[in-house]
Amino acid sequence: MFSPYYKKSGRPDPVNHSALNVALYGPGARWTMTERPREVVSRDADTLIIGPSTVRWTGDALEIDIVERDKRLGIPWQRNVRGKVRVIPEALNARAFSLDPQGRHRWHCLAPRARIEVDMKQPGLSWKGSAYLDSNFGSESLEEGFRVWHWSRAHSRHDGGQPDHGRGAVVCYEGIRRDGSAFASALRFGRDGTPQEEDVLPPVAPLPNTLWQMERKTRADRGHASVIRTWEDAPFYARSTLSTRLFGEPVVAVQESLDLDRFANPVVQFMLPYRMPRSPT
Repeated sequence: MFSPYYKKSGRPDPVNHSALNVALYGPGARWTMTERPREVVSRDADTLIIGPSTVRWTGDALEIDIVERDKRLGIPWQRNVRGKVRVIPEALNARAFSLDPQGRHRWHCLAPRARIEVDMKQPGLSWKGSAYLDSNFGSESLEEGFRVWHWSRAHSRHDGGQPDHGRGAVVCYEGIRRDGSAFASALRFGRDGTPQEEDVLPPVAPLPNTLWQMERKTRADRGHASVIRTWEDAPFYARSTLSTRLFGEPVVAVQESLDLDRFANPVVQFMLPYRMPRSPT
């Protein structure tokens, strides 16, 4: 959805602009998003093949076989990025949510809670931890539908207000549509994946701008949250880890902010191919 080639083409064929985005932070950091054409993309109900990489649903886990090369500004050579990631849902949610009155943009939190197993060969690192899986889809481009949005997700020990049950999750989603109207929601997912929309949202918690002066904000009890670390700081996108409280519980949240006006800027569109190359294979 952020492909400059797809945008320039007029977006007639999304499969012709397929990519697997891999972002590894910290020591051994890698970042890949190589776009590939329809000729090297295939898919069925359980499998998506994009060039040398494969994503498959095994029935109880989403397995991602990564065979990519990273892209760094100003560096002429690329490093291999190879390994396997398994995402094992702990809860599944069947309900998708519309982000606009016309239903042109929909968001589906497939697994509000999941476990992850990462086994990378290049670079050599591995770990296990908590995960999350969602999907955005629609009938028009993001910049046609929105100016900006902010999203955050946190695992919770509570489940529908019953702490003994545990294994819940909280997702806050808000933004400004292209027509200027605002939307906001706070969803609490039970351990079975059932979503509950909160009638009263936590207050807005402003966050400091990034180095690219991206505006960030989230929702939190008493309107206060702090940034633990900014993982991704780009001209139109930021990803961060937060320390906050939601519905009376201290949590660590992942937060994202996206500015579609910045994304559509011609200067940003000119820069993107240097970060997102296109390969015939």
